[in-house]
Amino acid sequence: MAPPLTLLYVPGDRPERFAKAIASEADVVIVDLEDAVAPGHKDAARDHARALLSHPTPKPVVVRINDIRSAWGGADLALLGDAPSLAGVRIPKVESAEDVRAVRTALTSRPLPLHCLIENARGVEAAFEIASADPNVASIALGEADLRSDLGVTDEEGLLWARSRIVVAARAADLPAPAMSVYTKIDDLEGLAASCRRGRALGFIGRAAIHPRQLAVIADCFMPTEAEVSAARELLNALADANTGEHGVVVLPSGQFVDRAMIKGAERVIALAARRGGPAA
Repeated sequence: MAPPLTLLYVPGDRPERFAKAIASEADVVIVDLEDAVAPGHKDAARDHARALLSHPTPKPVVVRINDIRSAWGGADLALLGDAPSLAGVRIPKVESAEDVRAVRTALTSRPLPLHCLIENARGVEAAFEIASADPNVASIALGEADLRSDLGVTDEEGLLWARSRIVVAARAADLPAPAMSVYTKIDDLEGLAASCRRGRALGFIGRAAIHPRQLAVIADCFMPTEAEVSAARELLNALADANTGEHGVVVLPSGQFVDRAMIKGAERVIALAARRGGPAA
């Protein structure tokens, strides 16, 4: 199954925006109880999220809880853990496998997909342990604003190693490729596109957004092109034919050597195109 390409944050204390976010082109909506909500609004935001998730939603809605080391994080899990339409929990500032297990333990009512945000050097160093901490871990990703502050870096180049580390850890734990962190300059769509292309080249798929206008750019950057879909089909067809022969390596008409290790990537391209109604549909 292809991972979501677009994830849209909406502040938990702005319930008037919930319907618009759900009606947007986002694949997943993230109700944010953490960074987007001032301390004095935390309780109200939690109540608004609970009200939203008490009824069916047309698309998946995930909640980003507060830091589990805070009183707010525990209250978030206590109130929202059994919300009928909650599609998952986004956990900020995860530093260790123990953090993941603490959330899992707190969710006593039912297992939920856990999406772990790694936001400091300690978390980056423990990325694989976090990714493999519990069967309910559904994804890992970076929280790049906090990570930049922790590392003292000022641009995307300074995050190159951390980004690659997260991609490798996710793959090693057999998780979907990570989604990129938000791009905070909402009016700089060209910069967003360039950043998405760099992330895609590193192995990321999809991105979180903080404004609906960013969604189309993100989807366009991570959707496979017709040429990529055609190449993936050619590869899969060639390897399927070779399955009845004597060789595991195939030479395509272009002269490219391909083997079975390339199947997963080709299948992901086809799945993305099919889900979006692209050229594979």
